[in-house]
Amino acid sequence: MRRPGAEGTGHALNRRGLLLGAAALGGSALLSACGAEKAPLMGPPPVAPPTKPTPLTEAVTVQKMRSAARNRDVNLVIIAPEGVSRVGMPVCVALHGRGADARTFLDLGVQNALNRAVADGLPAFAVAAVDGDNYWVDVGKADDPQRMLADELPGWLAQRQLQPPSAMFGISMGGFGALRYAREHKNLKAVAVASAALFVSWPDAKSRKVFADREQWESHEPLLHPGDLSASSTGVWCGNSDPFAGADRKLIKSVRPAVGKMSDGDHNDDYWRGIMPEMMKFIGERLA
Repeated sequence: MRRPGAEGTGHALNRRGLLLGAAALGGSALLSACGAEKAPLMGPPPVAPPTKPTPLTEAVTVQKMRSAARNRDVNLVIIAPEGVSRVGMPVCVALHGRGADARTFLDLGVQNALNRAVADGLPAFAVAAVDGDNYWVDVGKADDPQRMLADELPGWLAQRQLQPPSAMFGISMGGFGALRYAREHKNLKAVAVASAALFVSWPDAKSRKVFADREQWESHEPLLHPGDLSASSTGVWCGNSDPFAGADRKLIKSVRPAVGKMSDGDHNDDYWRGIMPEMMKFIGERLA
């Protein structure tokens, strides 16, 4: 992959090619979460990579960046409302689910939701997504997504004349990561999570085969540190048929977030597309 510490080779996204690639991939598969050894729930699949570059002035871009914290190249996806200059925009960071990458947000209606928020009178903001893994925490594999978010991502955004992250949202595994990030970054104006992959017990967390031991899991698990989260800046959405519904209800009960919404839905991209406008509005109102 590419040289450390510098901006990677630019590959901005042709949006027409993106949409065709997303349509070809279709919906995501949901693995069974039953049994003693639970299969990990997957996020929506990544869409096809861009077929040809377009200028970085486009509202939607995809690039490869070298992350020293993760010891690999990662996708950097930036999505902004159409027809608005990105220069100086505030940024909400988006964290994807397990088995996906940053490009999955290109197929979840994020830009349409941003366009709607602007049409409703909210100031424009951009969504920036990067690739992560291991529930977005350092589990001792020479791969530290939290350090990438804290130490590297702000510089990548500054190179693109965007503000440092001031909001965070995550889906599934990304919800775990967003809440973990929020514990260390009290200045966030909004933290929105959908179908957050949280674990009510060590056996449940252990079955994911990510955490080295119980102590490591306990140090990261958002449900065990509700006092570190700001109720007024937090929003939680989850479907009643989601396998993580019980854990997310516990989060809502313990944090008492500004929005805690359980509604019809499962752990799939149809549900996430459906709530995306509401989540972007929640974030936009707080960034305003």
